Amino acid sequence: METPTEPGGRLAAFGNQLIEVHLWLREELARLREDVDAFLDGHDGRPRELRAHCLAFCSALTRHHTGEDAGAFPVLAERYPELRPVIEELVHDHQTVTGILRSLEDLLDGLEAGPGPAEARRVRAELDGLTALLESHFVYEEKKIVDALNALSTPTRDDSGADLPLPAWFESVVVGPDRAG
Repeated sequence: METPTEPGGRLAAFGNQLIEVHLWLREELARLREDVDAFLDGHDGRPRELRAHCLAFCSALTRHHTGEDAGAFPVLAERYPELRPVIEELVHDHQTVTGILRSLEDLLDGLEAGPGPAEARRVRAELDGLTALLESHFVYEEKKIVDALNALSTPTRDDSGADLPLPAWFESVVVGPDRAG
């Protein structure tokens, strides 16, 4: 994932990067759902691989939300105090997502090849709840904070042209295909 810069070496489009990450997370969640469905329908009897895929997705999502909570959100709250209620809602969503991820991981940890119908329903219900919450969360976050994130800029080069490090919060928020794992 490229980090866009404007002429003059200023970092641009934090919000656009957030949307890209959300798109990637949506794609990964769809792949996880496909894997879960294949396993629960008896088309793939490899619970270890399914658990590994779930853990990788859960880890990437957790890193993304932790980065927002500890980095991007405080920056936005300081710069745009009117966004504080929105940020509080987003942080609350992150806490809810964390609980669902724990439940999903626990359910998948207990799966063996050939789960019963009741077990399959529980896993699918947890995954459906996660999907619905994340879609709502991503849409709300994109509507409410992308413009504010895009308005933030930071230099990527000093006066001599040497590269400057990205803000620490940016690196922890932008978890994408080449940063996950």
